[in-house]
Amino acid sequence: MTKLTSAQETMRAAALSRRTLLKSAAALGAVGLAGPLYTRNALSSSGEINLLMWSDEFPDPVIPNFEKATGIKVNQTPFSQNEEQINKLQATGGEGFDLCQPTRDRAPQFQDLGVLAPFDTNKMKNIGNVMPSMLEASSSVWTWDGGLHHLPHCWGSEAISWRTDLYKGNPADLSFGSLWAEDVKGHVQGRPHSLLLGIGLWMDASGKLPSNRMLDAFKDPDSMKKIYDQILPFAIEHKPWIKQFWDSADNTKSGLMENDVWIGQTWDGPALSLKKEGKPVSYQAPKEGAIAWLDGLSLVKAAKNIDQVYALLEYLQTPEVSGAVADGSGYNPVVTGADAFLSDAAKKNFQEAYPGDALKNLWNRPPEPSWFAELRTQYADKFKAA
Repeated sequence: MTKLTSAQETMRAAALSRRTLLKSAAALGAVGLAGPLYTRNALSSSGEINLLMWSDEFPDPVIPNFEKATGIKVNQTPFSQNEEQINKLQATGGEGFDLCQPTRDRAPQFQDLGVLAPFDTNKMKNIGNVMPSMLEASSSVWTWDGGLHHLPHCWGSEAISWRTDLYKGNPADLSFGSLWAEDVKGHVQGRPHSLLLGIGLWMDASGKLPSNRMLDAFKDPDSMKKIYDQILPFAIEHKPWIKQFWDSADNTKSGLMENDVWIGQTWDGPALSLKKEGKPVSYQAPKEGAIAWLDGLSLVKAAKNIDQVYALLEYLQTPEVSGAVADGSGYNPVVTGADAFLSDAAKKNFQEAYPGDALKNLWNRPPEPSWFAELRTQYADKFKAA
């Protein structure tokens, strides 16, 4: 079994465990996020920690409760895309940051970047709480020079979100191809590079462009160009379908609620957060499979606040806090038993987002070499500029 295949299987197992854990997790009961578990182990020296973070993956009250329980101040530097995070770390050499938040598939790029240090797993009191499948998904591609450079934080997907009062299609028939139907022209949103991937998955599933579910594009530059050279013309021809290109959770939401977007290819968190609030928005995996990802935490080589880093990890690797991260963000937890701390609305949204065999059909992002990221950006820029 190749490393890639193993990683894909573990991500699938992690997704499936979301449902199977519901019964066993219910026995844990509810516990306050700032309870004795944290105050007992709080650092007497307090201090601070500098966190380079996804803008929507530490929803309130996760950080405020940690600060209250430990006296450690969290200095937050939010970003909205992996490219933005990589650029910040590259520009500073990591100076000024203690922890950052890479997505699992960016492992080769971060290894090349050379700004990370391995974790000392002996200092992690609660690492045993992390779902084994999630931990293996990180360790399988983030272990180099004898050390682990990535810990799971939350997982989610990219699929189809839509306005339930404006989009007239049948949810049972949703496909990445639904974004290019005549009846939604001028009302679609997505990220350029993600839309290209969605088109490729749709063309593969329909037999128009066989690509082993787009995995052939990751083999080498020539294979990638051969596939994307057929995707790009379709995307450019259908540029009039695009109402907006989103680049953050916030403008994904504003597109749906304020900018006349009817349907789009988006992350689950923003759409499901709106749905949880009672807005006319829904989210669902398409026929081709939702695109799954795992965001984590990595230690920056230039980190100055090491004790505080491990205090934050101890806090995050508990069922109640992992549940709070998921419930507030609309993404999914990585700690065993966290489902017990999800609201009924969040549980219902998850089940509706992945109907039938959708969890078995996830498309898990493979590790992306630096050459792939560079070429993908070139194709995405051509699409955006068309």
